[in-house]
Amino acid sequence: MSVDYVAHSAGKSGLAQSLRDHLRQVAQSAHDFAAPFGAEEEATLAGLLHDLGKYGDLFQKRLQGEAKGIDHWSAGAWAALLRYQSAAAALAIWGHHLGLQRIDPATIRSHLDPAALAQKHPLHLRLSESDIDLLLQRLQADGLSPVKPSRPFLDLTRNQEELPHQSAQMLDVRMLFSALVDADFLDTARHFGEERPSGPPLQPQRALQVLSDHVQQLSQNSRAAKTVLQMRQQLWDDCLQAAEQSPGIFTLTAPTGAGKTLAMLGFALRHAEVHNLRRIVVVIPYLSIIEQTAQVYRDLLEPHFGEGYVIEHHSLSGTGAEAPRGDDQQEGRSCVERLLAENWDAPVVVTTSVQMLESLFSNSPSACRKLHRLARSVILFDEVQTLPLNLVVPTLQALSRLASRYGSTIVFATATQPAFDHLHQHIAVSGTVGWQPREIAKSHPQLFQLARRTQLEIRHDALSWEELAQELTRQEQALCVLNVKRHAASLARLLQARGIDDGLYHLSTNMCPAHRQEVLQEVRRRLEQGKRCLLISTQCVEAGVDVDFPTVYRAYAPLDSIAQAAGRCNRNGKLSAGRVVLFTPEEEKYPPGAYQQAASVTQAYLKLRQHHADLYDPALYTDYYRLLYDLTRPEAQRKELQQAIGTRDFVEVAKLYRLIPETTVNVLVPYDPEAFDRLAQQARQRGLSARWIRDARAHVVSVYRPRPQDVIRSFLEPIALRGQPTDDWFIYTEPSHYDPLLGLQPQQAPELWIL
Repeated sequence: MSVDYVAHSAGKSGLAQSLRDHLRQVAQSAHDFAAPFGAEEEATLAGLLHDLGKYGDLFQKRLQGEAKGIDHWSAGAWAALLRYQSAAAALAIWGHHLGLQRIDPATIRSHLDPAALAQKHPLHLRLSESDIDLLLQRLQADGLSPVKPSRPFLDLTRNQEELPHQSAQMLDVRMLFSALVDADFLDTARHFGEERPSGPPLQPQRALQVLSDHVQQLSQNSRAAKTVLQMRQQLWDDCLQAAEQSPGIFTLTAPTGAGKTLAMLGFALRHAEVHNLRRIVVVIPYLSIIEQTAQVYRDLLEPHFGEGYVIEHHSLSGTGAEAPRGDDQQEGRSCVERLLAENWDAPVVVTTSVQMLESLFSNSPSACRKLHRLARSVILFDEVQTLPLNLVVPTLQALSRLASRYGSTIVFATATQPAFDHLHQHIAVSGTVGWQPREIAKSHPQLFQLARRTQLEIRHDALSWEELAQELTRQEQALCVLNVKRHAASLARLLQARGIDDGLYHLSTNMCPAHRQEVLQEVRRRLEQGKRCLLISTQCVEAGVDVDFPTVYRAYAPLDSIAQAAGRCNRNGKLSAGRVVLFTPEEEKYPPGAYQQAASVTQAYLKLRQHHADLYDPALYTDYYRLLYDLTRPEAQRKELQQAIGTRDFVEVAKLYRLIPETTVNVLVPYDPEAFDRLAQQARQRGLSARWIRDARAHVVSVYRPRPQDVIRSFLEPIALRGQPTDDWFIYTEPSHYDPLLGLQPQQAPELWIL
């Protein structure tokens, strides 16, 4: 008599899910997810075997509450490896609950071999059944017949020299793993009654027409100078023309103010139309630009294509699989976007560099779920000069593999294009095409000439704070950008002490987004009306912030930061030439690490050029980056990460690959007393939820995690999640510490703040 084996206990319908149905449905979905990159055979195998251990009697007893501590995944992984010769399927199955582990014979045997596990299980669990033959017989009796893949996705039996580089192997495993865990999650969620929306199709031809009409209307209504409009039109034309080229790796080098945000979307839509690509992923380093870009795309496209066409996914969107869930899971639009963002099932995804790149090196099921969506997609990286030097080589190796193996197109866009092709020989390992991108903006030298709107003045002697304040007081409208927040706050206070109050503004990430947005609105209004306006800022003003000052002072910094600051000067070309003053403050201080290294290289580089720098010459940045790479040797950095990749240790790689090395916490601050009181009351009464995060994100400041002895800890009230205090979400309890000019200013606090 046949036995009905159960995969999951009773769901919303009141019925249990049969193991046969679960395995069949997961196998089919995994097959479909892996088909765009030709791994459907092994994805199907992984789907059929991933819960093989649930055919064990001990697991069936666990569902009835008669047993616990049962391992139901190792049997399927072992069968995939030995019976079906699929190392990739075995690793994916092994990791679908635990996360991807380490690829070496000793680790695999100790974690998967039934004989070894029966003697000593590393997690102190019991196998549901140690007889693999018995489990396979029960699987086949259910009408399920796994098939050995005709071409193994990852053939570990080949000579090491014949295999792709370890970084390529690891990405291949993550992609198959992604197809499996997403299929498993979706089927399980459906069984337990969670309705899962599907994202609409891209429809690139129609979307491009909407975008083209919008660009034309913007040009007709613009008050920018004729040369600026000419530059934007030239970039748009270049992007549409380059989109006809075959998929691969591209750069988009365009000056600030050239309309890059819309032009690169135009490239992506036309490129997707010509080559039948599936989605567009826009990767941006800064939250402030992400929300701004996502809103531009959403306002433009969603009226034509409906909700879910554009989603944003980042740490404050409350949308990731890792995000806390509250009582709003069935709430309209926000719920739809949260669900689609869990696995990037949307035509246009706007996300952070952290979310995108750390997922490419992750080992966790939740972070890797979305990776299969990257195959045959257009991936646009904006402001790529922010990529940390010590992670450049492994990052570009992974992206090169995405292009060569998965049919994706990678675009690196910025005004200050890093010379990553200088590192080609270190990136071009087995399994990648290296890094020799094609330039989209073929006319970019002419674009930079059309963008010539400022003159650079380099001061050779250090400026004291008093001298700098005195110069600024003589300006009617000026922006001053400094490298650390303490300097920006001190200069703002000094100007305030000199009697400048009306028209004085400050900008840094000590201020919550709502505060910064209000300051920028007021700054733009005063600039437009010709009123006095002095803005003292950190580098948070430099990327994606649309302000137009006649004069900009910039403390010595990395060359790309100097160029970004210059992009806030005479931005719309209303003057014959704006004035950019590059100076060294009396106390020279930089954020530590790569930023300080790059600033030192910039100073040395400009001295070599006898302080002559044409910020509108793209060759200036190429030479600068080559010098920077020669001096800092990115290929030799992060030896421990390189070693972990070499040993194919997924756990260690995930731990070591971090764009932001310090952990951070989120603090609700009392900028707007009414909003603060409302949000604090909600958090205390109901705890943390996705809805609360979305409502609160404009009133949150992110800070480095304070040490136990730091004074700030006494003002941080933890917010509860499911009744337990979190260690990364807090309410700031002292309103007097939020300064109306400078933002959060805890007394006696060290330099905790993120730049």
